[in-house]
Amino acid sequence: MTVRQASRRANVTHPPHFDTATAPGSLQAATLPVGAHPTAPPVHRGARDGDKVDSMKKGFYTIMAAQFFSSLADNALLIAAIALLTELHSPQWMTPLLKLFFVLSYVVLAAFVGAFADSMPKGRVMLITNAIKIVGCAIMMFGLHPLLAYGIVGFGAAAYSPAKYGILTELLPPEKLVMANGWIEGLTVGSIILGTVVGGALISVHVSDILLRLDVPYVDTGINTPAEAAMVVIMLCYLIASIFNIFIPDTGARYPAQEKNPIKLIAEFGDCFVALWRDKLGQISLAVTTLFWGVGATLQFIVLKWAEHSLGLNLSQGALLQAVVAVGVAVGAIAAAARIPLKRSLSVLPFGVAMGATVMLMAFYTKDAMPAVTLDIMGWHMPLYMAIAYVFLAIVGAMSGYFVVPMNALLQHRGHVLLSAGHSIAVQNFNENVSVLLMLCLYALLIKLNCPIGFVIVALGLFICITMYLVMRLHRYNVRVFNSLAMIGEDKHH
Repeated sequence: MTVRQASRRANVTHPPHFDTATAPGSLQAATLPVGAHPTAPPVHRGARDGDKVDSMKKGFYTIMAAQFFSSLADNALLIAAIALLTELHSPQWMTPLLKLFFVLSYVVLAAFVGAFADSMPKGRVMLITNAIKIVGCAIMMFGLHPLLAYGIVGFGAAAYSPAKYGILTELLPPEKLVMANGWIEGLTVGSIILGTVVGGALISVHVSDILLRLDVPYVDTGINTPAEAAMVVIMLCYLIASIFNIFIPDTGARYPAQEKNPIKLIAEFGDCFVALWRDKLGQISLAVTTLFWGVGATLQFIVLKWAEHSLGLNLSQGALLQAVVAVGVAVGAIAAAARIPLKRSLSVLPFGVAMGATVMLMAFYTKDAMPAVTLDIMGWHMPLYMAIAYVFLAIVGAMSGYFVVPMNALLQHRGHVLLSAGHSIAVQNFNENVSVLLMLCLYALLIKLNCPIGFVIVALGLFICITMYLVMRLHRYNVRVFNSLAMIGEDKHH
């Protein structure tokens, strides 16, 4: 199938566009129930316009709530799974493989999940795939090895993602995507923060003791360890997400019947893959998001190792540092949503280079570098070295959030123009998670070889700086030769 055919398959019936008087930059503006672009033909289903507007606004909030609880559970489960590996006395190099098994499905299933997401209303897709996550969590709790069980959770997440992001292009026009992505990413990062904190709290001695003392009369639950007790609470979070999935309204977007032949699906995915990488805007945004997710997944484990070696923290305390990075990402994402329109999305590329340079500074910071001073912050006593570490990691997170949200929105826009919502997100997921797999494998190898954590951090920072510099050079070439900036805001190709 040619790229032109792939684009033709993506034709979609959109809900009508509605004008509003909502002030630019507000949350309400980010949730406007409009079609994929202002010229999209209206579809009349017998409902009044006002009812449609209310339905779409409620739909956006429901999507955010479902995403919040599902992501919270994913991140809490990662901490619980790390604790379970510790209880099993697994080697240290196995810890980053948890994330590797999680994202493996994003790569293996990339050719199929896009078609699955476009085969039915995306709320239903999110409900089905969230149920798969619950199954993965349950079988980890009852004895399956954490790597395999977390891989099943990743299977559900891989199929969940194209629906979660694809539904935004069905609800919103291109000019609203940066703002919508800012709020979605901000909320997702909020769930990462809370999920990491909840995961760390659930495996702590105090909370796990309380959970393990809770018994069902006359029933042997088989829950005997802190990690297993934590997973019961995490399954409840997945269940709450499933309840919100049920109430996500149908956007009215419909795609042609999806291909079921696996060989043809792989060939179709290959055409979509080539289409995005050949696009002069798509290749820039795809390169940046691919780099970001690989680096982000690796940093998640580097921060834990750095906290242990440089700051003397345990797993539960190190999880709080991950939460601080996530706070920074949320701040940067919301700032980008408020300040960066889609037309200026590529102006944030230099922040990627700055982030790489800042990451390298982590390698030279230890608690011994600061005087033994304790700060009294509103009655909370905090060592000076910890306060500086918090601020430093928040800055790293803010820079990454500020430059990745506009890139994500631009990539969704180009994917929607060239392909379809589900297929474009599947291609994005494939690239990003190949990056995650490669970088986590390399990190696991460096840990197995006992490389100093400082060396690993410097190498990662240099890699970010060099890659972002090359991406900026390619972007300048595309602007000069192809006038690529003029393509931002184009209508869908039919």
